Amino acid sequence: MTLLFLLIYFAIIMTVIEIHVILFHLTGLKKKVSRFQVISMMTGTGYTTGESEFILSHPFRRKLGIFLILFGAFSLAVIISSVSSLLEDDLRTRAILYIAAFVICVFSMLKAPFVQKFLLNKLEYKSREIEEDTTTLPIREVSLKEEDEQVFEFQIKSDSPLINNKMTEIIKEQDSVDFDFLMIKREDVKIRKNIEETKLQSGDQLYLFGKKQVIEKTFTKEK
Repeated sequence: MTLLFLLIYFAIIMTVIEIHVILFHLTGLKKKVSRFQVISMMTGTGYTTGESEFILSHPFRRKLGIFLILFGAFSLAVIISSVSSLLEDDLRTRAILYIAAFVICVFSMLKAPFVQKFLLNKLEYKSREIEEDTTTLPIREVSLKEEDEQVFEFQIKSDSPLINNKMTEIIKEQDSVDFDFLMIKREDVKIRKNIEETKLQSGDQLYLFGKKQVIEKTFTKEK
């Protein structure tokens, strides 16, 4: 019975992983990145600082991440307990079968294209934030000449009108541009060359240096 229980529970774990891979993919992550991050959070290993920013920067991904971390810790306790003791109550095996059937049903539903489309619309609506809310990044090794000059992080949301626009197109109506483009971070790729001519994509993270009021004025006009 113990072996059967473990096999069923491992099936549940694999199904939960695939469910969250789909959910992370719907929020804009590539499937290979999603799968690695899901397994990393469940096992508590391999959670790299670079890719973890994709989870931390998105409110819905953070909620999924919290569940995965807790579920992973619980699953580890269950597996250790199952291996170290014999299961002699058939009711427990029947109960886990019901749980497995439920999880598989949820997974099957999430595989349906119309369900994914519905969830995508709901997730985009709930996770939409004000795009122009810039976040100040601490700089300890740079001596700034003016107190109001800082480095800002600006993330392109999936519904942003800035998508497919170049930097030169965004700032063309400005009389003067009193900030610099430092970098575009696109998943695990950092773009530093020809930034002004690079077309923006959903999920891009822009790193800008300059005066906060000038940066906000430039990008709030693109609502």
